[in-house]
Amino acid sequence: MSRYTGPSYKQSRRVGFSLTETGKELAKRPYGPGQHGNARHGKPSDYSTQLKEKQKLRFMYGVNEKQFRKTFNEAAKMPGVHGTNFLILLESRLDNLVYRMGFATTRRGARQLVNHGHITVNGKKVDIPSYRVKPGSVIALKENSKDHKAANEALTKINKRVSYVTFDENKKEGTYVRYPERNELNMDINESLIVEFYNK
Repeated sequence: MSRYTGPSYKQSRRVGFSLTETGKELAKRPYGPGQHGNARHGKPSDYSTQLKEKQKLRFMYGVNEKQFRKTFNEAAKMPGVHGTNFLILLESRLDNLVYRMGFATTRRGARQLVNHGHITVNGKKVDIPSYRVKPGSVIALKENSKDHKAANEALTKINKRVSYVTFDENKKEGTYVRYPERNELNMDINESLIVEFYNK
């Protein structure tokens, strides 16, 4: 399945959820896209509700279905709660952490930075957005990318970072300190519905 490259606002409106976690996409039009987006519909089925929850999470992290399912299956083999483990694995993706640290204003922009070879992990260039980062790893702009215009502009716009990453403004590098707790992740996601969807 190819990756979605269309308007992110339309995607947010389709699932009724702010994919950037800012709420901007739904501020003016808090209903679905298209001619009938504002029409009332009947009560959604259980399947529809579960599918929508899965799409919310998949769209938020910008992962295609094959990668998403693979990560879900990996989470099942880990000790602990399946749904929580799944969220932690998605949060540990390199492109997501580049976004969380403020090198990009969107996850899509962060993925592009990684793809183009501007990011290092523990001093080594990594150009795979889905790379799984381990706690304690240092993520930085590559030495000859320190003056990258888009990355530096994004760094000036960030107001607050999540508590499980730290950032050194002078070195332009951040550390993934630890795995996040469930209450530090988006509380509008009901991961148990996603587990139900795949376990049918």
